[in-house]
Amino acid sequence: MAHISDLIATDIELYLQAHEKKSLLRFITCGSVDDGKSTLIGRLLYESKMLFEDQLAAMEADSKKYGTQGENLDFALLVDGLAAEREQGITIDVAYRFFSTDKRKFIVADTPGHEQYTRNMVTGASTADAAVLMVDARRGVLTQTRRHSYLVSLLGIRHIVVAINKMDLVDYAEPVFRRICDDYRSFAAQIGLDDVTFIPMSAYKGDNIIEPSASMPWYHGTTLMGYLETVEVDDERLQKQAFRLPVQWVNRPNLDFRGFAGTVAGGIVKPGDRIRVQPSGKESTVARIVTRDGDLEQAVAGQSITLTLADEIDISRGDVISTADSPAGSADQFETTLVWMHDEPLLPGRPYLLKIGAKTVTATVTHIKYQVNVNTLEHVAARTLDLNAIGVCNLSLDRPIAFDPYADNRDTGGFILIDRLSNNTVGAGLIHFALRRSQNIHMQHVDVDKAARAALKHQKPCVLWFTGLSGAGKSTIANLVEKKLHAHGYHTYLLDGDNVRHGLNKDLGFTEADRVENIRRVAEVAKLMVDAGLIVITAFISPFRAERQMARSLVAEDEFIEVFIDTPLEVAEGRDAKGLYKKARRGELKNFTGIDSPYEAPEAPDVRINTVTMSADEAATYLVLELQRRGGLGD
Repeated sequence: MAHISDLIATDIELYLQAHEKKSLLRFITCGSVDDGKSTLIGRLLYESKMLFEDQLAAMEADSKKYGTQGENLDFALLVDGLAAEREQGITIDVAYRFFSTDKRKFIVADTPGHEQYTRNMVTGASTADAAVLMVDARRGVLTQTRRHSYLVSLLGIRHIVVAINKMDLVDYAEPVFRRICDDYRSFAAQIGLDDVTFIPMSAYKGDNIIEPSASMPWYHGTTLMGYLETVEVDDERLQKQAFRLPVQWVNRPNLDFRGFAGTVAGGIVKPGDRIRVQPSGKESTVARIVTRDGDLEQAVAGQSITLTLADEIDISRGDVISTADSPAGSADQFETTLVWMHDEPLLPGRPYLLKIGAKTVTATVTHIKYQVNVNTLEHVAARTLDLNAIGVCNLSLDRPIAFDPYADNRDTGGFILIDRLSNNTVGAGLIHFALRRSQNIHMQHVDVDKAARAALKHQKPCVLWFTGLSGAGKSTIANLVEKKLHAHGYHTYLLDGDNVRHGLNKDLGFTEADRVENIRRVAEVAKLMVDAGLIVITAFISPFRAERQMARSLVAEDEFIEVFIDTPLEVAEGRDAKGLYKKARRGELKNFTGIDSPYEAPEAPDVRINTVTMSADEAATYLVLELQRRGGLGD
């Protein structure tokens, strides 16, 4: 139910119209564990009359069973819905709640306080206009208080309330409040937070939540609700910026209408305005602003619209329509801040999917500049990022995208990374700026292309990508395949794992990150050799599916043949010509595939070779015939 209003009983239509036109504020509550975040939200819901009678009855029953307030109501139970949350008395997942007052509508996200749930906190903060940072008056500013403050600053939340809670437990002492304010101000200055409001309160007793507290006559500032009802929402700020419309859908119901639908992410647009489409750079003029309720004379940030243009230009889902005077940027390499949100670490060189707005491209982290120690703000060296880690990284994409720096526009400057195989979201990122190399380095046109080189050799270039355990027989079979092809006059090159590590990759070890980089480099070399018209044979363990998929994606689909040398571990270990398995078993060789490092076998290889039932020579003959069958050997 909505909050109490006389209009509900007297004129419901007028009430609904007024409710529809209210502004919407999204805010989060954050801070350390047990600072009272859930209790505060429960109090706000209770005071704004957002609870039905059966909800109140359920809260009374739950308070007796799970509550921490004796015989009194435990407002935190209105928000902590998971059984584990109630049993432990903590928030684990992000909980969203809606409530309203006569002046404004609100969506509040209750975010976890534990460090291990940092990714959940980032999720809740990503769309917030303001943050209520809870501080326990008894404990003051803690490490997690600083951590969440840094994340709030990082995510571009500009309006901060430091809610110094549980003042009733320190006898409403003004010196306690002033000391915490001074401590926090000095830290806030280090991270660039300048719009900070301090409110002493008791979420449990309701002091300074809705009405000024009689227990703290020395405080003359705003109540929390007074602040929330008047603080500027992000849409108001964005309306003052340059126009941005990320295209979510190309609307073509018939031959006479072609519109571009999306939610305005910044600025104002009117018919007749000159626009530019990024990343293509094409320009046109706005003809109409179409909505379900009719055409508009103008549209502002936050509105969902469809634009029609005066010219027929190519625009696709994921493009960004901007004002021609101040267009969005366009680039394929960036410096970013990345929050890693997955149990498996980030590995530079591994390809991921990057989604920004409605655009999805392939992305690779090329370099981790440093990791941020959120507790001390220190920059530390890092080769990977683990769960909840935050790092500043260089990112390379497979094509240009339209963007703005995240500090200017969160909608066109924020992105997520997605695992290509599992489709899980693994990271969230913020674009700082485009790297200069993305503007200065371009593909050079050449007149002699891959087709011409292949025709000269009378063969179809391709990659035979051998994968399997150490000792499976990859190098032996690959060498025999090349000998047979060479004897028939074909142009080949064999890239072998050990040989490559003597030169191109001699700087790489055998950590998971180095193995990813090893395969990335080999894949890029194989791509160049295919472009030269060669039949390329690679013999690498290449233990991870993601890297093999990356190698496949660099060439045409019919130019990549994954050959799984399927040899059981006990058979490969029994061969052990180099004595590597014995060293690994003795603990002298770390990160050895099949022993203490995983091998992800292909799920659907193009060719499977069982070396238990087939000799190396038979396997090589079979592969040559398979190449011939696929049309890879020309005449």
